[in-house]
Amino acid sequence: MITIKSAREIEKMRESGAVLAGVHLGLRKLIKPGISSWEIEEFANKYIEEHGAKPSEKGFEGYKYATCVSVNDEVAHAIPRKNLILKNGDVVKVDMTVNLDGFESDSCWAYAVGDISADAKRLMDVTKKALYLGIDQAVVGNRIGDIGHAIQDYVETQNHMGDVRELIGHGIGPTMHEQPNVPHYGEAGHGLRLREGMTITIEPMVNLGTWEIKSKPTADKSWEYYVSADGSLSCQYEHTLAITKDGPKILTSQDPEFDAKYL
Repeated sequence: MITIKSAREIEKMRESGAVLAGVHLGLRKLIKPGISSWEIEEFANKYIEEHGAKPSEKGFEGYKYATCVSVNDEVAHAIPRKNLILKNGDVVKVDMTVNLDGFESDSCWAYAVGDISADAKRLMDVTKKALYLGIDQAVVGNRIGDIGHAIQDYVETQNHMGDVRELIGHGIGPTMHEQPNVPHYGEAGHGLRLREGMTITIEPMVNLGTWEIKSKPTADKSWEYYVSADGSLSCQYEHTLAITKDGPKILTSQDPEFDAKYL
């Protein structure tokens, strides 16, 4: 079911998104060579709870953590680990969902660890721009396929990188995952028509190599995460946004100056 939100509900989701954005802003200072991915989990969990919110991923389908922390060829859903020490040149993606007073927000951000390669920098730049190209298409009257087409064309046709198909964006609020599905590939002019009051995530995952991914179990076999099928570097950026009569409104912005046209 697709839920249409009121202006009040969207504002409450923005408040939830501000807590989530605060975690990411803090991670900009925390993430550096020598820390473990578990320290990211500890920071996020503490920040969320200190701001009166809850980490929605904890307990979701048996997941035990506030964050997913995926490094290098890990595409998504990797767990934070005490023995995974970040090193110079790594690219780390931190994904989390926050519930504040019953209102959800969801965002993933990528971080360069120390000095990264030119290829890694280009991958991060392409993925971030793909996110915003998708957001530009999230307007009343457009279709889901317009979002996916804009992302796929930029990632694959213009930049010859792999646009992951199996993991997609989604509706959000009042629960974490709702309809509609929001693929990051597709045909312009096809799919569900976007309506005012819809709230969705756009979260392209881009690989330097193939778009294909494969699942991999954790060491204790308690969870499965995804890696690029060819071992190539992967990146992801994600925002939660609302479809409004005035255009897409980002609810998880970390940078009001950069996102000014979407706020």
